[in-house]
Amino acid sequence: MRKAGIVPLAVVLCLVAALCVVAAAALAPKAPSPGSTHSASANLPSYAANGDLLPPAHYREWIFLTSGFNMSYTAKPAGMPMFDNVFVNPAAYRAFLRTGTWPDKTMLVLEVREAKSKASINRRGNFQSPAVTDLEVHVKDEARFPGKWAFFSFDSPASNGTLIPSGAPCYSCHAAHGAVDTTFVQFYPTLLPVALKKGTLSAELLEEMRNARK
Repeated sequence: MRKAGIVPLAVVLCLVAALCVVAAAALAPKAPSPGSTHSASANLPSYAANGDLLPPAHYREWIFLTSGFNMSYTAKPAGMPMFDNVFVNPAAYRAFLRTGTWPDKTMLVLEVREAKSKASINRRGNFQSPAVTDLEVHVKDEARFPGKWAFFSFDSPASNGTLIPSGAPCYSCHAAHGAVDTTFVQFYPTLLPVALKKGTLSAELLEEMRNARK
């Protein structure tokens, strides 16, 4: 006969085991709910039902590759002075450092801002305006696009991007002059040496570099 108020050891052990199960369930990682943005895919291309590219969130926290000032690929003047900034998703950047080329699901963001010269204490040179005047994304999605790569144009950083048709000049220009896998790595100062070391530069760019040294 048990004394009143004394809990059997077996009952105590069962209660401890039950508490451990509850604690483990509470600490276990939860699967993302349908339609939510999961951190593992936050830096990968995502599309709307109509094929538009969803805006890459927080792309300015990605890897910064370069900034150009008033660049133009033709002899015609570029018009209003502009800065362009190029960012790439971190996973693609790390893969490029290992291999010298871009993996599937690479996203290169081109952000354009007007060049300003008169403000505050500035008396010489230019700085970038706060407003983004143009935004384009170059996406590598091998299963989705026949040419593996596609360009999307955005009206604003918060809007969805519209697919630029494959017959547009940007495709042929990148195919003809891209240093690595149709991308302008020749203008990315931290990645050009990587591609040169890995042997992934296009034959055309290597010829240009040889001729420049003559």
